[in-house]
Amino acid sequence: MELAERATILTPSLTLSIDSKAKAMKAEGIDVCSFGAGEPDFDTPEHIKAAAAAALAAGFTKYTPSSGIPELRQAISEKFKADNGVEYSANQIVVSNGAKHSCLNAILACVGPGDEVIIPAPYWLSYPEMVRIAGGEPVIVSTKESNGWKMTAEEFEDAMSPRTKMVILNSPGNPTGAVYTEAELRAIGDVALGEDILILSDEIYEKLVYDDVKHVSIASLSKELYNLTITVNGFSKSYAMTGWRLGYLGAPDQIAKAIDAIQSHSTSGATSFAQKGALAALKGDQQPVADMRDEFDIRRQYMVDRLQKINRVSVVVPQGAFYVLANISGLGLSSTNFADRLLSKHHVAVVPGVAFGDDRTVRLSYATSLDIIKKGLDRFEEFCRQL
Repeated sequence: MELAERATILTPSLTLSIDSKAKAMKAEGIDVCSFGAGEPDFDTPEHIKAAAAAALAAGFTKYTPSSGIPELRQAISEKFKADNGVEYSANQIVVSNGAKHSCLNAILACVGPGDEVIIPAPYWLSYPEMVRIAGGEPVIVSTKESNGWKMTAEEFEDAMSPRTKMVILNSPGNPTGAVYTEAELRAIGDVALGEDILILSDEIYEKLVYDDVKHVSIASLSKELYNLTITVNGFSKSYAMTGWRLGYLGAPDQIAKAIDAIQSHSTSGATSFAQKGALAALKGDQQPVADMRDEFDIRRQYMVDRLQKINRVSVVVPQGAFYVLANISGLGLSSTNFADRLLSKHHVAVVPGVAFGDDRTVRLSYATSLDIIKKGLDRFEEFCRQL
């Protein structure tokens, strides 16, 4: 049997494989400290669960409009204006099955065979694969640790060609925790405007920022940038709703309509009663979000402090999300070899940086308890010392 080429060129997710191996070891009774998690370890707030349960009880279990229920799209429109300074009408909003699905929809709507998409590395591992699914070609721009793992306008411009169709920005970023400043975004935006390049701005971690850092939506900076930008967000990270599979995007009218058409022929829309939970998330008490961010900040500071004291390991202090990217190149191992040996010998799970386009690094998530972080870093430090 011969598979379609798009299926054969994809690389399996290393984050999922590491997580599966760690869970298998735990099932065997092994005490594994896992830093591989890409989801909050907190439960979904009660008022959100209650809204979804009430919707189920009321029989809200049928198809919804493919782009989402009107009241949720309106609430997202109001959220964009209040939080991000971006005015998308409800008709420019498409609710999807997670921010990942929103990213894929946007790429499918805008990128075709022969088109190039610029992606700063380290990157979230699904971006290049999504571009390949659409028939496009990912163009990877390696960023510098000395610049906080952020792509500069000059690096962006150097990577462009006549075939460049889109650039993907992820701020706050996975796996680096990097947050682009307004000045950095304006500089990148100026380059995009000069060549009419679309911007896919993935802002799923926007509410998880620290040290008085401000999240800025690039679409808010000018009408011209607004017209080039697709802004992606969702409920998974901010509201601990990963399993609910709910994301959304705002886009210029023509792009939003194209994305809605694509979605109408794939998933037909997001789960009905889950959308009622999402509405409660936006309209209800925001204190659980702040509390979760504060707890993540405590863990972040502890993890960074410990890692900075390990010889031949360097880290850039993350300003957002819930990851620390550690440069382990001074220890003489590839990221895959490092991660495999760390898990098998010391029972600590990290994600090798090769999955994110940088083989010098490993990613540690602090979306786990402080007790596990302390124990896991003790083992991590001992492993590095032995090397």
